[in-house]
Amino acid sequence: MKVKKAVIPAAGLGTRMLPATKTIPKEMLPLVDKPVLQYIIEEAVASGIEDILIITNRGKSPVEDYFDYCPELEQKLLAAGKEEEIPKLRAAADMANIFFVRQKETRGLGHAIWRAKRFTGNEPFAVLLGDDIMRSRKPVIRQLIDAAEKYGAGAVGTQRVSPEAIGKYSSLKISPLEERIFRVTDMNEKPTPDQVFSYYAILGRYVLPPAIFDILETVSPGYGGEIQLTDGLRELCYREPMVAVDFEGRRYDTGNLKGFLEATLDFALEHPEAGPWLREYMKKLAEER
Repeated sequence: MKVKKAVIPAAGLGTRMLPATKTIPKEMLPLVDKPVLQYIIEEAVASGIEDILIITNRGKSPVEDYFDYCPELEQKLLAAGKEEEIPKLRAAADMANIFFVRQKETRGLGHAIWRAKRFTGNEPFAVLLGDDIMRSRKPVIRQLIDAAEKYGAGAVGTQRVSPEAIGKYSSLKISPLEERIFRVTDMNEKPTPDQVFSYYAILGRYVLPPAIFDILETVSPGYGGEIQLTDGLRELCYREPMVAVDFEGRRYDTGNLKGFLEATLDFALEHPEAGPWLREYMKKLAEER
């Protein structure tokens, strides 16, 4: 099992970040000096991914424009003597082979992933959710790929969450295989307290076999009346081996204001230009207030 393709669902409406996302895709909101989506693509590329499919929908054309060249802007920069800026503009487009397909109906994450069937073909593939940013020494999706290749299985990224939070995620039924890796035998989407298998939740990263597509094509609508990826994964783990990787790293849910601000501050503090200034500014604010 060699994973060289990735799918990034970016078709959500961004309702948790309104009004900013009324006209700007949530994946394109700037996190310091780059859009959220670029960090996610960089994680995939650092993990050995060569081909990336981004699932979009109506109103997401700025995503496609960003991961392309902009000759008009480049000409203006050349005329202004700022040609050193051009490689920065092209870097995003040159990171990988980036493709796009639209989810023409808002029918859930499972349906969005199903739209990638022709892109992935008969190969395993990675999935990185379009508003989950991970900070880790070893890329999180690489951690999953290594486990998937070792066990010849699908893989999901997981961490423990609080009892109060588990109802917002998918609860996994697991048994230990080795340190930080578990066998998955069942799961629930947004469980009620009496349905919780464990406090290990699926968090934004997956490595999936092509068998998931036949399942998603026939799975019934679940939570919210949508095609839930978790429902497809549950059926998949009944049929084939699946592992959960308790990944090393921190996850930021940039699809909500608190997570977006946490990521902004943490990334800004590490930025070579912004970091020193921001530390002093925060100290000044703390003294004044």
